[in-house]
Amino acid sequence: MRSLRKTTLWLGLIGSVSLLSLSAFAEDQNTPDLTDALQPVLAQSAAEPSFHDVVIGETTRDIAMPLPEAPAPVTITASDLKPAEALDVPVPDIAAATVTPTDWFRIAVEGRFADDAFMRDLRLSRADRDALAAFYAQAKYPLAWAQDGNWSPTAQAVAARLKAADEDGLDPVDYPLPDLGLQKDAAPAKWAEADLKLSVSVIRYARDARGGRIDPSRLSPLLTPKLDLPAVAEVLGQVAKAKDPGAVLAAYNPPHPGYQALKKHLAELRANHPSQPTVRLPKGATLRVGMEDPRVPLIRARFNLTKEADAKNVYDERLASAVAAFQKEKGLPTNGVLTPQTAAALSGPSVAQMEGELIANMERWRWLPGDLGARHIVVNVPEFRLRFVNAGSVIHQTRVIVGKQQSQTPIFSGDMKYLVVNPSWTVPPSILKKEFLPALANDPTYAARRGYKVIRNGDRISVQQPPGERNALGFVKFMFPNQHAVYLHDTPNRSLFAAGKRAFSHGCVRVEQPFQLAEEILGQESTWSEQKLRGLIGKGERYVNLRTPLPVHLTYFTLAVDEHGVMKTFDDLYGIDRKVRAALGFSL
Repeated sequence: MRSLRKTTLWLGLIGSVSLLSLSAFAEDQNTPDLTDALQPVLAQSAAEPSFHDVVIGETTRDIAMPLPEAPAPVTITASDLKPAEALDVPVPDIAAATVTPTDWFRIAVEGRFADDAFMRDLRLSRADRDALAAFYAQAKYPLAWAQDGNWSPTAQAVAARLKAADEDGLDPVDYPLPDLGLQKDAAPAKWAEADLKLSVSVIRYARDARGGRIDPSRLSPLLTPKLDLPAVAEVLGQVAKAKDPGAVLAAYNPPHPGYQALKKHLAELRANHPSQPTVRLPKGATLRVGMEDPRVPLIRARFNLTKEADAKNVYDERLASAVAAFQKEKGLPTNGVLTPQTAAALSGPSVAQMEGELIANMERWRWLPGDLGARHIVVNVPEFRLRFVNAGSVIHQTRVIVGKQQSQTPIFSGDMKYLVVNPSWTVPPSILKKEFLPALANDPTYAARRGYKVIRNGDRISVQQPPGERNALGFVKFMFPNQHAVYLHDTPNRSLFAAGKRAFSHGCVRVEQPFQLAEEILGQESTWSEQKLRGLIGKGERYVNLRTPLPVHLTYFTLAVDEHGVMKTFDDLYGIDRKVRAALGFSL
């Protein structure tokens, strides 16, 4: 038999688990055999056994000790432990001790923690299991969500939030609820199991809300956000003690306006199209009221309309009205005529696909810090746009150029610490290996003709481009040290900003208006103006340190709601949206 706990009689007799074991002596004071002494307790219990080691002096035995369904206080006195001669152990001098229902529940909780099969079902890591056990061991009450045989109002509020997880694009199935109808007289073991299951669901919800559902780095090594997954004690401590526990739990979801706007659109999509089927309309003629066409049943199914069989192929008034409403929703000419443009829109993404795209974009909001910074920069890679935000308002925005498919811009957050005017550029190892070394092998003058310096240090070769008009970084770069060695910078190839799809770089982000951005960054903490910064051109490298680091967030959103509440869609440039949807279990 497996031992769950060892308690020493004279170190923990009062209020300890060993009292529970020794309480049997009150039934039979003259029994020298410890197992026989415990038979009255064993006989009165119908609960599932758990196992404890009872330590008496140097003697240890495994005792099967079931927990009773309705435990009552048990009192032990010093006389209950005699005759000492029969047990052949010294008996401590005590007056009396009582094992209360609270002790029974605490014992039951400890028993669940020691049940490996039960803990495996909870799918907890060893570290989380230990943290959860520590939380329960230090808590004032043995159960976190129940007291006096009833679920607390806190538990009810938490359960309601878990049931509504889909409002935030989470899956309620991932947060199973215990039996909320558990009876007051249920065995302590049942209450312990239910309480622990609710705790685990609360922890899992909080972590998933912070981005714990998938590991971004497993989708791509260029996805390296620092996820802020909360600790076990933090989640349970905050939620269990909150006046509004449901709100506290929901607050683990991103607070950002961009996330909230997508959440609102998700609710509207589900409300307006609760069961909209998907259709793919074949090409055909423009349809007006009264015309017959074999595509009519498909159109009718798309709008959940039914009609008598003898007129099922007729494009009638009722169907035209549904088409007109759809045209108005999509911003098309509202005439009820099924034009090729309207047919193409009807064959667009299904509700399920649109829902998956919304939830995948909401998921990527979870990759960002909860606090973006009062002043911060956001680059949305698929949008090719940079925004500088101050106190919630965009004070500067500009077009940017991002990495090509084969040299993608990474997605992460960092802190800008300084600017460099007239930067030199050391060719990164990846570009050196793929481009420069093969070219130098064919033409030793290749670098010099392009204005680069070849620097040899033993067997190592580096290539550097000095400051100047032809420098790949332009006249200014914005540095936020990171593992990818990417940053924001100017570019001499300014004509590329006229392109609609601007994925031309080796991974860094090229900024269209770098000196204006620099003035916005430095203006509040120095006298640096755009004119003063431009005056440094041609005067060698100059470093300008920021007094306060500025958060920079390189993001990837294919859906975004603008300031007018209009949903904008951007191409899935690197296929990241598709990967996230697949990881979340959505069909592609």
